[in-house]
Amino acid sequence: MDLGLADRVYVVGGGSRGLGFAVARALTEEGARVVLSGRNAASLASAVEALNDHRATGVVADSVDPASPERLVAAALDRWGRLDGALVNSGGPPIGSALDIPDDTWRGSFESVFLGAVRNARVISANLSEGGSLAFVLSTSVRVPIPGLDVSNGLRPGLAMLTKGLSVQLGGQGIRVNALLPGRIRTERTDLVDSGTAGSSSTAIPLGRIGEPAEFGRIAAFVLSPAASYLSGAMIPVDGAATQAY
Repeated sequence: MDLGLADRVYVVGGGSRGLGFAVARALTEEGARVVLSGRNAASLASAVEALNDHRATGVVADSVDPASPERLVAAALDRWGRLDGALVNSGGPPIGSALDIPDDTWRGSFESVFLGAVRNARVISANLSEGGSLAFVLSTSVRVPIPGLDVSNGLRPGLAMLTKGLSVQLGGQGIRVNALLPGRIRTERTDLVDSGTAGSSSTAIPLGRIGEPAEFGRIAAFVLSPAASYLSGAMIPVDGAATQAY
């Protein structure tokens, strides 16, 4: 199947590593061009080099900085003259129980995870033409709470409702909005969560294993692509059937 990604341009949040990098790789392998955002200049430079520097560029950006979305849009338009969509993705919030996490941690997480996503969606969608696409990286905590991740459990469902609302508001402009709900995917974040909790056995996953970043990347690339032209407002679990809630 031709995903129709040749020479299309996407912003990829958290694109220097983990799920973001996997999505960027999948997009560029299909012929797209990407603007990677991340907080570490060295990591971004390594990611751009790994992807093929004529199809990727990096912008040091932090989701708590209100000016970051405009800079990402400008990077896409200045280099390639167009912007077709974005993976709205930020680092996972802190591990812990709501009974122990202090107010300042909640405020900081809301600023980076929730409000940062809102800002990116607002600014990027305003610069998309018909056929554009946004995909939010959320979590299976949208549907079922994950033990030890109460900040995620609190914030991600709200972003899911934002996704639904934006799919309606932007649908008339031909812009699609979806959310991806990763389960256990083999990343540094997964290792960190496992080290801070009791861990999670792959026996709880019906497919019998945790996922690979490339598997998530291919699904995200399809969702962002013109090949998924009638898919909008969807919450798409990428979890090997581990989430039993509908």
